Parts: sequence; C-alpha cells; structure tokens
Amino acid sequence: MSTSAAPQFVLAVDVGGTKVESALVDDHGRVLTSSRHRAATGSSASSEQLAVAVTNAVTQTRLSLPTGAALVGVGIGCAGPIHLQQGAVSPLNLPVWREYPLKDRVAALVPDLPVRLRMDGLCITLAEHWVGAGKGVDNLMGMIVSTGIGGGLILGGVTVSGPTGNAGHIGHIEVGGFDDPCACGGIGCIEAIASGPKTVAWARTQGFNGESGEDLAAAYSTADPIAIAAVTRSGRALGHAIASAATLLDLDVVTIGGGFANVTPDLLDFARETIARRVQFAYATRVRVVPSALSGDGPLIGAAALIQRAHLVP
Repeated sequence: MSTSAAPQFVLAVDVGGTKVESALVDDHGRVLTSSRHRAATGSSASSEQLAVAVTNAVTQTRLSLPTGAALVGVGIGCAGPIHLQQGAVSPLNLPVWREYPLKDRVAALVPDLPVRLRMDGLCITLAEHWVGAGKGVDNLMGMIVSTGIGGGLILGGVTVSGPTGNAGHIGHIEVGGFDDPCACGGIGCIEAIASGPKTVAWARTQGFNGESGEDLAAAYSTADPIAIAAVTRSGRALGHAIASAATLLDLDVVTIGGGFANVTPDLLDFARETIARRVQFAYATRVRVVPSALSGDGPLIGAAALIQRAHLVP
C-alpha cells in the first residue's frame, strides 16, 4: 500500500518596523495558521529586545511543526537595507540594528537547516509570483506600501537581488516635484511621501485631526477634502515612481500590498492615471498596477519561497 509523502514546511520569518512574525509554510504556499506567532518590534526597542522577539517567534513556530512533518529550511525577509554576503541587516526603521547579524542569530536556533535571507520587498514579489496577483508573470515588481515602502524585482523569470541584496528598493527613489525629507538622507523619496505615516503626517499639516491610516481611510470615505488631497498626492507620487521603474525595466505588472495600500482603491487609480501620462512610452504605460492577492500572508509566503522556490533566487 502506498503512503503519501510527509508534508514539508519552511519556517518563514518576516522582520519589519513594527513587528516580527513567523509561521510554517508548506510547498504549496499555504500558511499553517496554528504555527503563526508575532512580537512587537518598533523604533524604541533595544537591540536585545529585537533579538529576543525574533528568537521567541522562531522558537514558538518551530514547536508548532506537526508530528511527522519535515522542516526543510528557514527563509527570512527583512526590511532594508540588508547586507547579503554577511547575512546582516540595517532596517531604516529599526535604528538600533546596523549590520546586525540576523541570519546567524536565526541559524543558531535551527542547526543543520539551510537559512536564506533577502529583503522583504523581494520576498513579497516572490509570493505574488508564486500564488498571488503576479502568478506566471516573468517581469514583475512587487511593492509594499505600509509603515515604509519596499519593493522587489523578478525579471526574465528570476529574482534580481544585486550584489548587496538591495535591488528593487523603490521606496528610496526620489520623485520630482516633492521636497519631503527622508530618513535615508534623500529629498522627495517615495517612502517619505506616500507611506502610511508620512501621508497622515502631511494631512495633519493641512489641518487633519486623525492620527492613523485607518483614520485617514475613514475620513476619505466621507469625502473629507483634506483626506482626499492627501491620498491623491500619495497616489500620484506612487505613479511617478512606478512609471520611472517601468520605463527603466520594461515591467509587465506591479503588485501593491501593505496596510496603507488598502486606504482606498482610489490610491491605485491615482497611480494609474499618473503612469498613463507617459503617452510617448507605450512600453511603460502598458504596465498593469494591481492590488496584492495575498492579504497579510504575503511576507511570510515570500520568505518561505526563498527555500521552496530556490530556483528563482540565484
């Protein structure tokens, strides 16, 4: 009598500016809900507090491995910039971690298993290509619009990481006509304009009294003029950045996820309208800008894809 093969899982880890999350993901890109654990991070946390949060999440998820299942590796997605060769990270929104050896920290918890680290934007792109809105698309940029703005690239059917691991980091592309200062040192970076916190901050300079992206979304739904102006401004800035990327890279699709991407569907419409103005560059204006199909699972699925879809990640 034949027996089915034991299920194989990757332990996926996503490290961002507000939380670290981990879960087991199978070879079909499905998250095992019972294995999901998270802990807060945040810019006020110490380096050791961040390290403990990662350790606890990884340990708890590993203990959730079903009886008889195999753990085949660990994939880590982290906010950038990263240092690929060293396995280290320097997330802009976690200032106490500069060249922090995250890969080694995690590898010590899972001896004898392969561990791979990439920027979170690349992971979300892998997830969209595998089971999301970019499935089957070989020239794809994935974007996260949330506390920050990240991105990743698949060109010609394979990921593009670059020598340091930071290719596709579109959040720090400067957009013409804007002078918003950015924490990276640039002026007019798309993250400084169109991320959730920065959009809310701009709205507050115009008299908005809300404090969060959720507040802004609620105000937008009531046709509040300041909320409309803020979302329009951010959507157009996103469109400028995407149009520049499409002009440079000849993209087929851009997928956009992240918490602030859900402020209103109009956000992407404003971006599409801006892209369409490049009337003499049909190869760039043909790019399709679509919402993520992965809800909140994308970063974890993408981190798992570093192992499960390793053939796409040179």
